[in-house]
Amino acid sequence: MAMDVATPGSYGLKPRGYRLPDRVRLGEVRLRVASLDRSIAYYTTVLGMRVIGREGTRAVLGAQGDDRALLELNETPGLRPVPNRARFGLFHFAILLPDRASLGRFAQHLADLNVRAGAADHLVSESFYLQDPDNLGIEVYADKPRDLWRRNDRELVMATDPLDIASLVREMGDTRWTGMPAGTVMGHVHLHVGDLAHASAFYSDALGLDRMVWSYPGALFLAGGGYHHHLGTNIWAGPDAEPSRPGEAGLAEWIIDLVERSSIDAAASSLTAAGFTVTRANADAITADPWGTAVRLRLAR
Repeated sequence: MAMDVATPGSYGLKPRGYRLPDRVRLGEVRLRVASLDRSIAYYTTVLGMRVIGREGTRAVLGAQGDDRALLELNETPGLRPVPNRARFGLFHFAILLPDRASLGRFAQHLADLNVRAGAADHLVSESFYLQDPDNLGIEVYADKPRDLWRRNDRELVMATDPLDIASLVREMGDTRWTGMPAGTVMGHVHLHVGDLAHASAFYSDALGLDRMVWSYPGALFLAGGGYHHHLGTNIWAGPDAEPSRPGEAGLAEWIIDLVERSSIDAAASSLTAAGFTVTRANADAITADPWGTAVRLRLAR
């Protein structure tokens, strides 16, 4: 099938009901970890984050020279690492660097540290994959220019192809990695779910995200505002997958930031009408998908 340029508005399937506004941005990802000191050491050394604030068993991390929170780490001593047999919930969270040169510097940084990572070219982006000390999945990536994105009819084209790491490293020039640069954001979250039709019913038809990619084997990708995905869902954990357990590290919640309270109210009403429970905390709306993964809708800060 011939592929066409994915011009704005030419791809994606809208929800059947409420649709989130175009100005969708992800907030920080909140994690449960076993050791705050161990996690901070990993995220500052390997990923190049900095500690924005720390109090008691909680720490907030962001990029260098940028006060935007990317991660919130919450310590519960004695938590077990995420088992290799996947649970429902977090597959990975994905940190978006501002440009390809930054990703090249990160690639060289990993090599300098002798840190092993997976890698892939997704046609819309280029990515590295790591696991933190609690075996929580991480992606660090940079987007390709949008004029390189392609579509088949209304579906955006994504794949998992080999990454040209040598080309990435050449892109860095003479500048070395000095940590995650200003402008780094939380790009997307990817979750294990039990059923893609139910994931679509919750995250698209009830919450209001557009479906972007639906024929990728075992996965469904959704977004707002024409992005390739703010959310990935997959059934790769298999038919015997179980919910995340209280004694294990994991994802506490992920956050969608919206610029108007009316958008939060409308999404909350849509979720309630579809039979999902929504809790309000001031302007925030908090809900959980059919597999227990919490998502918070919040006014953008």
